Amino acid sequence: MEESVTKTKLIFGFLLVSYALITCSYAADTISANQIVRYNETIVSPNETFELGFFSPDNSTNHYVGIWYKKISTGTVVWVANWNTPLTNTSGELTLTLQGVLILRNPTTGNVIWSSANSSAMSVRNPIGQLLDTGNFIVHGEGDETNKENPIWQSFDFLTDTLLPGMKLGWNLVTGTERRLTSWRSSDNPASGDFWIRVDTIGYPQVILRDVDEIEFRAGPWNGLRFSGDPDLKQNPIYNFTIVINQREIYYQYNLINSSVFTRLVLQPSGDIQRLLWVDSTQDWTLYLAPKSDHCDSYAVCKAFGSCNIDNSPVCECLKGFEPTSPEQWAVADWSQGCRRKIPLDCGPGEGFNKYINMKLPDTRESWYNPTMTLVECEKMCKRNCSCTAYTNLNASAGSGCLLWFGELIDIRTFSENGDTLYIRMPPSELDSIENSKSSSAGNKVRVIVPVAFVALVMLVLICLLYRYKYRKMQQQGTRGNESGRDPEDRTGDDDLELPLFGLSTLDKATNNFAMNNKLGEGGFGPVYKGVLEDGQEIAVKRLSKTSTQGLHEFKNEVISISKLQHRNLVKLLGCCIEGAETMLIYEYMPNKGLDSFIFDKTHRKLLDWPARYHIINGIARGLLYLHQDSRLRIIHRDLKASNILLDKDMNPKISDFGMARTFGGNQIEANTNRVVGTYGYMAPEYAGDGIFSIKSDVYSFGVLVLEIVCGVRNRGFVHKEHCNNLVGHAWVLHNEDRSLQLVAKGLGESINVFQVLRSIHVGLLCVQRHPEDRPTMTSVILMLGNEGPLPSPKEPGFYVGKTKQDTTQSSTSFELSSNNDLSITMLNGR
Repeated sequence: MEESVTKTKLIFGFLLVSYALITCSYAADTISANQIVRYNETIVSPNETFELGFFSPDNSTNHYVGIWYKKISTGTVVWVANWNTPLTNTSGELTLTLQGVLILRNPTTGNVIWSSANSSAMSVRNPIGQLLDTGNFIVHGEGDETNKENPIWQSFDFLTDTLLPGMKLGWNLVTGTERRLTSWRSSDNPASGDFWIRVDTIGYPQVILRDVDEIEFRAGPWNGLRFSGDPDLKQNPIYNFTIVINQREIYYQYNLINSSVFTRLVLQPSGDIQRLLWVDSTQDWTLYLAPKSDHCDSYAVCKAFGSCNIDNSPVCECLKGFEPTSPEQWAVADWSQGCRRKIPLDCGPGEGFNKYINMKLPDTRESWYNPTMTLVECEKMCKRNCSCTAYTNLNASAGSGCLLWFGELIDIRTFSENGDTLYIRMPPSELDSIENSKSSSAGNKVRVIVPVAFVALVMLVLICLLYRYKYRKMQQQGTRGNESGRDPEDRTGDDDLELPLFGLSTLDKATNNFAMNNKLGEGGFGPVYKGVLEDGQEIAVKRLSKTSTQGLHEFKNEVISISKLQHRNLVKLLGCCIEGAETMLIYEYMPNKGLDSFIFDKTHRKLLDWPARYHIINGIARGLLYLHQDSRLRIIHRDLKASNILLDKDMNPKISDFGMARTFGGNQIEANTNRVVGTYGYMAPEYAGDGIFSIKSDVYSFGVLVLEIVCGVRNRGFVHKEHCNNLVGHAWVLHNEDRSLQLVAKGLGESINVFQVLRSIHVGLLCVQRHPEDRPTMTSVILMLGNEGPLPSPKEPGFYVGKTKQDTTQSSTSFELSSNNDLSITMLNGR
């Protein structure tokens, strides 16, 4: 009996030791090659801060490999491996291969559920997987301590919904790795949800929260002290911030100052962003910060040039010098139309800048920056470029650096204190008194230039009056005319006086006194109305608005540029009207309006099948070739875009709107301007950045148009869910991966001709190459579209963000970096 008891004790002791060894083996902080971690077996960090193993969320029968807190808040998951490919049973096995690749396999079926196959291809001796007390699981070589700082793989490169201290939110430009947060689908389903936080590198980098369709929240650019949209960011003993922007990396990171404190930032399934602290006294997580805390934190509440102030009621107001675009809608708290300038800019010498304080800086996706310029240099650069609307210091704490905005200013709010300073471009009459005194010298220039401009205006009016006099005299002599007040057949007299004049009364009658139900749309020049003359001819009347962003210069330019142009792919100008305070242009009527109303509209896009789109592409190309080569003067359009392509009743494309056009004579091939005009998204890099334009800048715009027609989405504002490139950059990535057909707009279906589609995309990419000399002429474009010969390989496009391994040195700005200096800003104390 005693011998039996002894044997029992020995067996029990052996089993206890064996269990302890097994538990120790799997409770260690490392895993070796070919070692298997099974269900209920874990890897624990050295100080038992974190644990890695299998888990199943509450109310779920699925199983995942993840990392969670062990010491505190047991079961609070901070990272998931197979979040989109769950196991449905407990038989999964996690293994580290001899090549240093983690594999999650279902041993029953042999299927690989998940792997870290994107590990570095570098050779590794005796790979080891190790869980650190930071929560980072890394793979490195045995005995190679240096690789722990630069492992061949780490979980910190593949964020889920949680940002821990030491994690980098942003980009590794060398490897092309983007680290962004993605919400869980629900509290019991870690699959990819609808929200994600990323560092957007279009323009000056900024942190944004997006859902599937649009931006929900923008933290604002980093100003050297804090995010511009977070004025409460203050020093604290818990954690600090680091912002790094250079040619190798762009990222945001925070690190703990007090190691006894635990904190995490979580993107909830609802889209809420929460900074949580672990409080020992309550043994629970406490909400410490919610960056998106009130209605004004929602993206672009007050739209363009509107500012949101949560202390006001209503919260939206137009910035000083601006007024509601639609006063009726604004009065009922509908701010969807935003604000517009009370007095339009004309790039005159008297323009200056008003100072706005305590602001959240606008969306920087249409911005440019230089970390070394002074504020004075920044102002001068903005003033030289007519498209520049605002500027500020890049680093408010040091008073250095330059950040410029172009186009509309969006997502602004006003704070009671601790906001940023923004300098907004204004016409002379709207400048503050301080600015007016600073610009006294400019005022002297105005007094000299304005009379000259007035003389030019008088001369233009006299020309029109002279022609009217000749026309009326011919009417009295029985010269052929008609009751509409125009003489399309008359070609006598000076060649510059061929454009017929329409009487105001004729246009009033044709448009039913410019009735709203006759309004076709509105552009920078002003509203456009449909009219019907007494002989039944339909016309489109473009009426210069008093608040127009264009003016007499553009009116005269359009008359001179297009009055003699005759081509089936150019809209025909029928005449003009200058009478009283009215200035109008009269065109042939296009019943199908603009190309943008088809390709970007969810309903109408179905009416435009592939043959129609291909016909439009070729028609635009022929019209552009005529402007560049076959017209009396070489004409650079400078504002070629979808809304400026009109469609007639047979869906033939016609290029319109020549207010921004420039003419070249002789052998001139390019020019430079301080007055950069046009539309962002279509502008070539050399034009947007340096004001250099040529036929090749039009070719760039045509390339963007081709890609938009194929894809059915706008280049401007397009941000692919998997990277930060616009439509042009996305097309380039797909082309390099032989996946160009993925660009084709949904709904085209069986109507597509695969050869034509692929060739159109290829030609479009040739047209949008970064350097003008690489782009083809429109003659070559037409030849390439019309034959089946081989095409040259396109080079990298302009404005390409460059997040692939093929491009490791490109700028992250909207333009090329103007300085090679790295911008690395560290805040020693955070909130």
